[in-house]
Amino acid sequence: MEALIPASLLAWGQTNQGLLLALGAASVAMFVGTLVAVPIVICRLPRDIYVRRRTPSVRSPGVATALSLVRNVLGLAIVAAGVLMLVLPGQGLLTIVIGIALLDFPGKQGLERRLIGHRRVIDAMNALRARFDRPPLDPPAEP
Repeated sequence: MEALIPASLLAWGQTNQGLLLALGAASVAMFVGTLVAVPIVICRLPRDIYVRRRTPSVRSPGVATALSLVRNVLGLAIVAAGVLMLVLPGQGLLTIVIGIALLDFPGKQGLERRLIGHRRVIDAMNALRARFDRPPLDPPAEP
């Protein structure tokens, strides 16, 4: 086995065992976290969330800015975790979709509808909803 792994990589791994253990623990935590959080979020979505037109709620400018900042930071963190889960254990695509749903940027609704419009993504979301006796999501209209 050592012949397949360069000596420099083995040495690096031995000197950075703490980092490797932390990355392994983080990977396991993300995997378990998504197994719990993703179904809860998907089941709580309104059935017509990707069909209806969204209107901004009226809030004071300070509260709206603070909420927007918190949502965007959380959304970026969730998207980053989803990207990591594309190569690590976890539900990467569904996590990315949830993260994008939290972000505020121009063209967001079109991107969401394109992602959700993929048959495999909406089928996976509806399979989760069916498992918890929730009605299927209405698919977004074709562009």
